[in-house]
Amino acid sequence: MPLAKLITGLLLGAAVAACTPTVQVAMPSEPININLNVKIEHEIYIKVDKALDNLFDESSGLF
Repeated sequence: MPLAKLITGLLLGAAVAACTPTVQVAMPSEPININLNVKIEHEIYIKVDKALDNLFDESSGLF
């Protein structure tokens, strides 16, 4: 009886070990593309900055 339990346990262990998934790390065959849709609004800020400079100019007499 103990021999039958041992053999059954070994066979069950081998079956469970055979069904484990394998993880593989491989490099992709094509390059990774990252598409960034970025809207740059620096022109608007520069115009506002220049308008504020003209408003707070020393010769404007505001202060």
